[in-house]
Amino acid sequence: MRIATRISRLGTETAFAVSAQAREWVAKGNKVYPFHLGDINLSTPQNIIEAANRYIVDGKNGYCPSEGILSLREALAHDVGSKRGVSYGPENISVQPGGKPTIGKFIQAIMNPGDEVLYPNPGYPIYESQIEYHGGSAVPYRYDETDKGFEIDIEKLRSSVTDKTVALIYNNYNNPISAESSREEMETLAQLAIENDLCVLSDDAYYEMLYDTDPLSIVNIPGMQERTVILYTFSKKFAMTGWRIGASIGPENVIKVINKLNVNDESCTNHFHQWAMVEAINGDQSGSKAILDELRKRRDVSLEGLNAIEGIDIATPECTFYLFPNVTRIMERKRLTSVADLQVGALHNSGVSFCTRDHFGRPQEGETDFYIRFAYSGITMEDIKEGMVKLKDYFESSD
Repeated sequence: MRIATRISRLGTETAFAVSAQAREWVAKGNKVYPFHLGDINLSTPQNIIEAANRYIVDGKNGYCPSEGILSLREALAHDVGSKRGVSYGPENISVQPGGKPTIGKFIQAIMNPGDEVLYPNPGYPIYESQIEYHGGSAVPYRYDETDKGFEIDIEKLRSSVTDKTVALIYNNYNNPISAESSREEMETLAQLAIENDLCVLSDDAYYEMLYDTDPLSIVNIPGMQERTVILYTFSKKFAMTGWRIGASIGPENVIKVINKLNVNDESCTNHFHQWAMVEAINGDQSGSKAILDELRKRRDVSLEGLNAIEGIDIATPECTFYLFPNVTRIMERKRLTSVADLQVGALHNSGVSFCTRDHFGRPQEGETDFYIRFAYSGITMEDIKEGMVKLKDYFESSD
């Protein structure tokens, strides 16, 4: 059977390839310390679980509106708007089966074949995949490493805008590098979008995964709410990665298009999950706080372990659950030229499994340093401590 040629333009989430390597290593009788996948091995708060069970029993098992049930859209409109200092109504909300669908539906709604879309690189690989799959040109912008973390290379971004550019994808609280924009950086991005009449996808997957600072939103800047679609997900805050429920939030005319895509793609999002999400938003928040408190402890222990390794010096990120250390000096010590060799070597010699910079978009011209990514959301505290000791031994050896 023939396969459509457009499939050749479709990428994948390559972190899952590392998961396959880890599973194979375990199958051979080895222990693996899983820092590779941004899953969460903590329980969804009990009040949400109980609500989901209750609504199954109550018969919320049939079709529901493609745009989502009204009660959830009203709850999301109030919650998301009030936390960002703007006003939304249910007409601005389209419920989705996860956060990821918003990426492809946003691109289908605003991009024509041949248009250019700016996206962060390193960044979530599905941006690049969906732009190219739908016939657009994916134009990367980069981050510069500083002693406080990472900042957007604004001049590189500005120089990448052409008369074909229609949109900017912006992931503040970034996966994989945990970059957090200052207010000044965010205002500069907003000015660039307004001056060039760009639509913006604000990927807010980690918007509330902050440890000591309050989140900032680009929709709060005058002129931005009417040109921005927010990607919202319950997955991180409530440890619900497998529940697959989120939302697209933005201007009514774009949301209407996304609702039409919902009809074509999945009819509707899981019915009883939507009712349970009303409880997630309006109910007891202590479970979510406990999740964040545990992630903070894991971050601190992971940082301590990495910074104890000769050749690594990483700043403390205040958001997400990722660490993105520069391992250039480790590569030099081990006389390696491929960061993939370091990743496989670490798995086979220490059991520690992690992703590399290359799993988050094609490396850009001029990149000379090497980076790897640790996700500490799916690994116990005991295994973090044990794994970091083993990783230190491997990284500090010359072979």
